[in-house]
Amino acid sequence: MTPTDGQCAPDHTPAAYDRGVTPAATAQTASPTAPEAAPEAAETTGVVAHGDDRPESEPERSGVAEIVRRRLLPFDARLDPYSWLATGVIVLIAGILRLVNLNRPKGLIFDEVYYPTDAWDMLQHGVEWDDKNNGPAYVVHPPLGKWMIAIGEQTFGYNEWGWRISAAVIGTLSVLLMVRIARRMFHSTVLGCAAGLLMALDGFHLVLSRIGLLDIFLMFFILAAFGTLVMDRDSRRARWLRALEGGLDPTAPGRAGRLPIRVPWWRIATFALLGCACAVKWSAIWFVPVFVLMIVLWEVGARRSAGVRRPWRDAFIGETGWLLLGAVVMVLTYTASWSGWFLTDDGYFRHWLADNGRSEPPIIGALHNLWHYHVEAYKFHSGLDDKHQYQSWPWQWLLLGRPIAFHWTTDGACGASSCASHILLLGTPLLWWSFIPALAALAWFGIARRDWRAGAILLCVAAALLPWFYFAAQHRTMFAFYALPAEPFLILAVVYVLGAIMTPARSLATTDGRPPDSGVDRRMVGAVIAGAYVLLVAICFAYFYPIFVGQSIPYEDWSARMWLGGRWI
Repeated sequence: MTPTDGQCAPDHTPAAYDRGVTPAATAQTASPTAPEAAPEAAETTGVVAHGDDRPESEPERSGVAEIVRRRLLPFDARLDPYSWLATGVIVLIAGILRLVNLNRPKGLIFDEVYYPTDAWDMLQHGVEWDDKNNGPAYVVHPPLGKWMIAIGEQTFGYNEWGWRISAAVIGTLSVLLMVRIARRMFHSTVLGCAAGLLMALDGFHLVLSRIGLLDIFLMFFILAAFGTLVMDRDSRRARWLRALEGGLDPTAPGRAGRLPIRVPWWRIATFALLGCACAVKWSAIWFVPVFVLMIVLWEVGARRSAGVRRPWRDAFIGETGWLLLGAVVMVLTYTASWSGWFLTDDGYFRHWLADNGRSEPPIIGALHNLWHYHVEAYKFHSGLDDKHQYQSWPWQWLLLGRPIAFHWTTDGACGASSCASHILLLGTPLLWWSFIPALAALAWFGIARRDWRAGAILLCVAAALLPWFYFAAQHRTMFAFYALPAEPFLILAVVYVLGAIMTPARSLATTDGRPPDSGVDRRMVGAVIAGAYVLLVAICFAYFYPIFVGQSIPYEDWSARMWLGGRWI
């Protein structure tokens, strides 16, 4: 999705959340004389404010053409108390929703019979344990997610608070990440907060933040890795801009035309976080090639914007080593999550070679045994085709075709003759039914504007969902919560479209250089539409809230919320 940055095209009205600064991936569609947005207006509303005093053309500063500067200049995300105050409000809302009555319902529900008990056993033995046989348990998911659940159990004990608190905290922190990542991508505090609020008010995210399963940790690490990758993109472009201002000639042959060697710490953090995600569930592996592809495309785009003559070759020479180092970091991070298995003698297959009469060298033998464990676990995952009441297929997920009942009882009191308490893994319908239209619009905007953000969002959605279509063809058993890693990027797609709705239509300026009133009207109408949409999502969330958290309500009220009838029961 990254276009050719070294071309210029006729003037183009930038997206409403661009602050009038042309993104590197769409720089060729902007004129060097395109008006800059007033920073204070863009910072709070995300709507482009046309400058009245800007001359038709700007001189080069420090020898760098203004069009190149705009392509490489990253978002100025210095400490802004107002943006952090708004972020804090959104995170507070998310935290309250996830923490209130977290200990209800009582007991282990759905797959809590597995992961919290595994986590508690890991605190006692260092590995998962089978109490019936008094020996190591065979499990097919890596240990990091269970270690995170164990942190809560170590703090609060083996009870509902203990095995659910880590998920609630991580779910709340993921909303924080969402706000800051969206703000950086869209250059707008309003759109960043809209993204965070939509995540906070998503029933799918809420339910998985209030139960001791692994998927919220998987999503968190993937989202955090994406955030550090965006930071890496900005930092690399900022380095190119500083180097050009310092006199670097990008057309010079050899090292003279390249950036000085410096460790890309944000990129290293990205690979470490990907290692953490894979250490929760293996399905995170599909994001690795997608992230590598984005790194390559963004590095080529940065070099092309800077004026490097052969950006592909230069990117290959300059980045291959760092990508290989990132792969090493990811593997080491993943392996470190198995420390409990390595440091004890009790893990399943821990001494598989010795148990089968084969030589087992100290380190190589342990790694060989771990590899055998992974081979056997992969066979289990590949052959999992048992029928389940709540299994579903990937094409049903965004349509909410088969949600999962985590809890159901009719025993509670609600003031009526017949009551129901239900926890249904269901996305907020208005939000989730917006995802497919938003993806279609995003694809259109991505092509029309050649915007790196659209490409990045679409690639991440593909990494989260498309592999499951292959496994569906193999008739593998799967469930709706497999879609959670896609949810942040689906919300980003919706917010992108909301920002585009607020974009003023391209029109000729008036004779005094001011934009016509139609642009202001378009922004106002777009802001009203976007605000109304978020409000309707909030109302929809409030309506379904009782079946997200298991409140006891009259049976008739529960039945009224089963919009798709038997598919939701």
